[in-house]
Amino acid sequence: MTDTVTNTAPDTARPEPAPQGAPPPSAETPAGAPAATPLPAGFDAERRATELAILDALRSVVDPEIGMNVVELALIKQIVLGPQQTEIKMILTTPFCPYAGAMIQQVKEATEEVVGHEVKVTLLAERWDPRDAGLMW
Repeated sequence: MTDTVTNTAPDTARPEPAPQGAPPPSAETPAGAPAATPLPAGFDAERRATELAILDALRSVVDPEIGMNVVELALIKQIVLGPQQTEIKMILTTPFCPYAGAMIQQVKEATEEVVGHEVKVTLLAERWDPRDAGLMW
């Protein structure tokens, strides 16, 4: 036969007080569950997810002279999302890159597959620096 012990004493454990300045627990957050970190004002999670999906798609666009993709090379400088048109601002590794036309077309097509509308690719006059891509020669 096994003995079972039942605690009949009232529960005297009390929750620890919240740290100074912490928001009060809400009815939706169960006790003991970590509170969600508040997002910065103006943060759009859906927009950020689209930007990340675009960057992921652009990893398929490879600079044939270097053998690395445009994201790794830090050639994509800005993504401007719009409801009717999206703009990708990018640079090239060299000012007179012989593969510029093909790379720009690939960037346009890869982005259009993600956003589902027209994409404009704008080349910036900024010079590429291998250190931006973490490359040291």
